[in-house]
Amino acid sequence: MDRDIPQQTDAPTTPPPAATDGSPATRRPGEALFALLLLGGSLALLHEAYGISGFSKLSSPGTVPMATTAVMVICMVIVTLRTLRLPKTADQTVSRDILPLRVLIFAVMLVLYGLLLRPLGFIPTTALFLIAGIRILGRGWGFAIGTGLLALLAIWVIFRIVFTVLMPAGVMPEAEIIQFFRALIAGAG
Repeated sequence: MDRDIPQQTDAPTTPPPAATDGSPATRRPGEALFALLLLGGSLALLHEAYGISGFSKLSSPGTVPMATTAVMVICMVIVTLRTLRLPKTADQTVSRDILPLRVLIFAVMLVLYGLLLRPLGFIPTTALFLIAGIRILGRGWGFAIGTGLLALLAIWVIFRIVFTVLMPAGVMPEAEIIQFFRALIAGAG
């Protein structure tokens, strides 16, 4: 029966074969750098945890953070050593398989969003981010503008009106707009 089922010929690239213990047999691009960064971060956290109270007493406030970060450092040393011992895979590249251009563009957009949020305000910055993001994902301008503005309206109503979260006003007279609609509703009722 299984012979009658056609096999898919354009299957995506298969992951590298695993070693006998279940770990991968090859190292993907960027894996060693990522392990080293995590090890460095764990060491920095251990240093910060030591700065809380040092090794003064077993019941001092820094004991649990130091123990936790020490376990992180030990685990990351093991992971980093295992990763560095693996041979590099030959069929993958960082730019194609790990960190494509689209991901880098969105990372830059997120940084720009954070930088523009206070001076421009929530509404214009979020509108720009959503519309540009949808457009970069390959949709047309009409769809991007319509969907971006509809999503912005939903986000704004949920957070600003329902949960009353204060968001940076920036160049939009948001308080005056809200007051106008409140007065309009109060006058109609």
